[in-house]
Amino acid sequence: MKLLAATLLSLTLSAPAIAQGDRNVSAPMQGASALSAADVQSVSPALGRYAQEDVVGSLWQRPQLSRRDRSMVTVAILIARGQAVDLPHYIDVALDSGVTPRELSEVITHLAFYSGWSNAMMAVSVAKDIFAQRRLGPDQLPAASPRLLPLDEQAEASRLAAVQQLLGTASPGLDQFTTDPLFRDVWLRPDLSPRDRSLVTITSLMANGQVAQLGGHLNRALNNGLTPEQAGEVVTQIAFYAGWPNAFSAGPVVAEVLKSRSR
Repeated sequence: MKLLAATLLSLTLSAPAIAQGDRNVSAPMQGASALSAADVQSVSPALGRYAQEDVVGSLWQRPQLSRRDRSMVTVAILIARGQAVDLPHYIDVALDSGVTPRELSEVITHLAFYSGWSNAMMAVSVAKDIFAQRRLGPDQLPAASPRLLPLDEQAEASRLAAVQQLLGTASPGLDQFTTDPLFRDVWLRPDLSPRDRSLVTITSLMANGQVAQLGGHLNRALNNGLTPEQAGEVVTQIAFYAGWPNAFSAGPVVAEVLKSRSR
């Protein structure tokens, strides 16, 4: 009976995306890794079981994050941590889950500033092949210099004051580049919403255990439309894809921010 159930589950997970009317509906995620189930089983049967039961069968079914958001978060984790092995798999999952090529391109660009240039270039090296396979051309990518979203002058003034208090005159170069290009250009690019920019930013910080700036960026994310429930679920996703210690480093910061905003 268990063998039959496993076989049926395997067939379900390997089903292709289907179309209903004019809307593409993604099939359930095929697996938790770019590696085949047989590859994982050949080394760690237990890991194969956890991947199937807890990652594919449970984590990815939770409603607190949409499949689109969950895939974007997972791609951001892998880019932020420089983990290339599973990145092709999850880029495919993201594109099949409603993340557009423009949005994916912007995620990579954004994370160059939050997880480093080399990690972004690693993501480019992976994504270029997937884009070629899917025949995604320049017309489906964001412009290099688009018309930017309007700047929130009040928020920018608060940010400048916070940076001045934090850095003083210690690093004028960092101060300059944080203002432009980061907050006066990258954050205003229109092909990734402010809410999604905040989503991948807090994901990057959590994934690398960099919680010093997490409170400020989480408040920004909530102001940009991320819900408290979604913020909490990002921590859950972090646990599986960046490890429990990073999740438990981020969790108390998230809890404190949410508590302070409910007062």
